[in-house]
Amino acid sequence: MTQRKILLVEDEEHLLKTIQLNLELEGYAVVSAITGIDALKEFRKQPFDLIILDVMLPEMNGFDVCEEIRKENAKVPVLFLTAKASSEDRITGLKLGADDYLTKPFNLEELLLRVQILLRRSSGSTEKSLDVYSFGNNQINFNTFEITDNKGEKREITKREIALLKLLIERKGDVVSREDILDRSMGNGCLSILTNNR
Repeated sequence: MTQRKILLVEDEEHLLKTIQLNLELEGYAVVSAITGIDALKEFRKQPFDLIILDVMLPEMNGFDVCEEIRKENAKVPVLFLTAKASSEDRITGLKLGADDYLTKPFNLEELLLRVQILLRRSSGSTEKSLDVYSFGNNQINFNTFEITDNKGEKREITKREIALLKLLIERKGDVVSREDILDRSMGNGCLSILTNNR
């Protein structure tokens, strides 16, 4: 499986090293930055699967960094990690497009769990878009919500069914948990389609 890449932006050196080490031990590739300006430079160099962003940064604060990121990329998850714990700060961060907000001091295990959840929810969003998938004489068109069976007959399926098929194809060879399926709010409709098309 492709290693997930995280941009970690934190100006407290000790905390930065501690978080980076633990993320790397979890198997993530981590690129770090200590200023807001450096964070944007790193962000523009390469794609990331997640951004962990402090608010109080030198040169450019995290709120402004997040705002700039969202102008260029609306999908990459952003997790604010900050000592600014007021409800007003939380609201500001979320309004600017952050996906989660964790205040300092924090439990390291909770941070790692939030990272895992955000990456799971965004799974596939930074990868090349899958438009059509073929297996044998069958074909799935993810744009038109049409499937073509081995007899050449076409039929439309629902958005929920197409999303579940896409999840299973993207995670081919992996065990897909019940939680992953529920994350995409699936029903059981396409299971009968697959069963009838054997």
